[in-house]
Amino acid sequence: MNLIEELRWRGMLQDMTPGTEEQLQKEPTAGYVGFDPTAESLHIGSLVPILLLVHMQRAGHKPVALIGGATGMVGDPSGKSEERNLLDEATLARNIAGIRKQLERFLDFSDSNPNAAILVNNYDWFKEISFIGFLRDVGKHITVNYMMAKDSVKKRIEGETGISYTEFAYQLMQGYDFYWLYQHKGVKLQFGGSDQWGNITTGTELIRRMTGGEGEAFAFTCPLIKKADGGKFGKTEKGNIWLDPNRTSPYQFYQFWLNASDDDARNWIRIFTFLQREEIESLTAAHDQAPHLRLLQKKLAEEITTLVHSRADYEFAVKASEILFGNATTEALQSLTETQLLQVMDGVPAHQFDKARLEGEGLDVVSFLADAGIFPSKGEARKTVQGGGVAINKQKVDGTESKVTMAQLLNGKYLLVQKGKKNYYFVTVE
Repeated sequence: MNLIEELRWRGMLQDMTPGTEEQLQKEPTAGYVGFDPTAESLHIGSLVPILLLVHMQRAGHKPVALIGGATGMVGDPSGKSEERNLLDEATLARNIAGIRKQLERFLDFSDSNPNAAILVNNYDWFKEISFIGFLRDVGKHITVNYMMAKDSVKKRIEGETGISYTEFAYQLMQGYDFYWLYQHKGVKLQFGGSDQWGNITTGTELIRRMTGGEGEAFAFTCPLIKKADGGKFGKTEKGNIWLDPNRTSPYQFYQFWLNASDDDARNWIRIFTFLQREEIESLTAAHDQAPHLRLLQKKLAEEITTLVHSRADYEFAVKASEILFGNATTEALQSLTETQLLQVMDGVPAHQFDKARLEGEGLDVVSFLADAGIFPSKGEARKTVQGGGVAINKQKVDGTESKVTMAQLLNGKYLLVQKGKKNYYFVTVE
């Protein structure tokens, strides 16, 4: 497999140093990408470098994931308008452990694999280097003029915030990472997002200069993912979409991809899945014939949710979606655990109701709907019930004589009220 050709048609290639494609065609090559340990979990903005590592391994090359335990203490100025908070060692250690666990879902680290992935932490070599030693042995090889010409530095120097020496030194540290991996792990390739081009090429230049011109190093970048409407990729009103199911539930994760616009789905299905070109082209043609069926979005959401979480999580997400947006039954709703139910109802208008009022024979449905705040008055509640416009737990309310009882409570605590086709209300009874 020609890795560069594969990335090119998928829209995952932006810049490349001369000779990179030839090197990857010539022999199995070790290549690395870095991850910033700013949290215990990666988010979907990190999926592109993860998938690049997977493509590397599938093409027979050796993927190397570098976690910036040392550079994470400094902060990368690329794409940042101001200096960020520095992390302490305990926080970094916790974050690194979380990221390592996530990467193991995607890459084969087993020793039996000739191109097994490896994980490295740049703190392991930087902790041994003295400040004077770094200046003398590394700093002398790269001029300030060269470093200041990089866009990431230039923008900050010209801006109001400026740039500290700490962040100015970041590209030299990242460059040294490449040199260290070149010397100790035989790594000849570095890749990353297009905002990293300056830092990455500093590494190729440092290898050339520190080896007296003998060292060969290569690099490529992929475009930064953007939404067609100009919005920031991976962000919702609630913040980042995380890979950790405890931060972003599989249901919410699935919904993010399912709600992609047509333009975004066309791009993202090439980038975020491993579907072959013919299948994607066929799927896109079918989608264009009947956009209302959202075939691209459904396939994208299926592939990426299964990859990041599991098939079972994907199937639950589909079932959960049917509850709010499809024709799910009362039984499907009752089958959810409390955790699953709360995930699905996250964002549904919440109401409270006194449990004591449902004990015994229960409460007439009109009083319940009005007193729970779902209708402004009993009159309006009565009118809607009589018109067949109310359902409780996906079951249509037959008439105003119906009762709401304790037996109806989901997980002994909740009720889902539906008014009309699309208006839901989640009632906690306690």
